[in-house]
Amino acid sequence: MGSAHSVPAEMRELADRTGFTSEQIEHLHRRFKQLSQDQLTIRKENFDSIPDLEFNPIRGKIVHAFFDKRNLRQESDGLADEINFEDFLTIMSYFRPIEMNMDEEQLDRFRKEKLKFLFHMYDSDHDGKITLQEYRNVVEELLSGNPHLEKESARSIADGAMMEAASICVGQMGPDQVYEGITFEDFLKMWQGIDIETKMHVRFLNMETIAHCY
Repeated sequence: MGSAHSVPAEMRELADRTGFTSEQIEHLHRRFKQLSQDQLTIRKENFDSIPDLEFNPIRGKIVHAFFDKRNLRQESDGLADEINFEDFLTIMSYFRPIEMNMDEEQLDRFRKEKLKFLFHMYDSDHDGKITLQEYRNVVEELLSGNPHLEKESARSIADGAMMEAASICVGQMGPDQVYEGITFEDFLKMWQGIDIETKMHVRFLNMETIAHCY
């Protein structure tokens, strides 16, 4: 994390940018070194060593999210081949739990950042909308571990959810009107009143797992 004399200043900068405490940053740096095998960057294959992710039905999307430049707050689009510790910390900050001293404005911004991260996981082609096919893909992945549920049933669930999204976000649609997909503004409406903070969290103390998003 830099030379010894620069660590305090660097730590403060990382804390201000991500909201983590210095202790949490130090812990995550140990996790990063463990995953990277003491290298300066992490690649997708490094995530193969996380036991909990092995059985997560959307494992691919979670790993993909770590390399999505939209989540790394970069101006360019696409995927990064590798990420450094600061990138890793940026991604982990989306899983940071709510703080009791946050005011309404901070809570609203915090919530939108989490939902933007989740939105990007659905919007796989980076066009700013979650299409019916993208939604079907996510639902099919989530339900892939259920041997009693056929693919057509999963597709019906996704189609029904998309129709509900259209009714929430657009209202009564005309017979010839087509709902092209869920925009981020629509996504915010759909999550209104739902506690996203309990859906996206991170374990700091368990060195065997990183993140849960479900």
